[in-house]
Amino acid sequence: MSERGRPRSFDRASALRRAMVVFWAKGYEGSSLSDLTAAMGINSPSLYAAFGSKEALFLEAIDLYTRSEGSDIWSTLEEAPTARLAIEGFLTQTAKAYSQTDRPQGCLIALGALHQDSSQGLICQDLRRRRAENHTALERRLQRAVAEGELAENFDCKSAATFFATVQHGMSIQARDGATHSALMATVNGAMAAWTAMAGPHA
Repeated sequence: MSERGRPRSFDRASALRRAMVVFWAKGYEGSSLSDLTAAMGINSPSLYAAFGSKEALFLEAIDLYTRSEGSDIWSTLEEAPTARLAIEGFLTQTAKAYSQTDRPQGCLIALGALHQDSSQGLICQDLRRRRAENHTALERRLQRAVAEGELAENFDCKSAATFFATVQHGMSIQARDGATHSALMATVNGAMAAWTAMAGPHA
C-alpha cells in the first residue's frame, strides 16, 4: 500500500519548541503556517493532525514557554529574603532573560498578541490571564512583606505590583527593539529608586 499522504514521523516535543520560538519572534498573527511548518520540519496536514489548529499550537507553545523560560525571574521573587531583594532580583533576572542573544528578545506572554485575533479572542484572553497571574504573584510577595512587618501596613501592594509589572512589560518592548543588557539594567536602577520612594529608605 502506498505511504503517500501519511503524516511524516517527527518528534512532537521538538517541533513544539521550534514553533514556540517562531511565535516568540513573530507573535501569533505574524507567524504564518509556512513559517511554522518550515521551522517544525513538517507539512500542514501533519501540523493539523498533531496539534489541531494554529490556535491550539500557539496555546501549547505558551504553556511550554511558561514552564521552560524565565523560571529564574519568578523563583527569585519567591526566594529572596526581603521584599526589596525580591523586586530587585525579579527585575535583574528579567533584564538577563530578555537580553539573551541565543533566542528572541523580550517576553512571549507580553508580546505574543496584544489585540483581538481572528479566533474569537481566545489567545488574547489566555495571555491576559497569564499576565494577571504574574501581577498576582508580585502582589502576593508584597503582601507577605507587609504581614511580616517588613513593609508598612498601609503599603499599597496592588499599585506597587502594577508598577513593577508595567516596568517589566516595558523592558520586554525595549529588549525587542534591541536594548542591551546594560540598557535594561539602567531601567532596573530607575525602578529601584522608585521602590525607595514607595517603601522608604530602610525597606
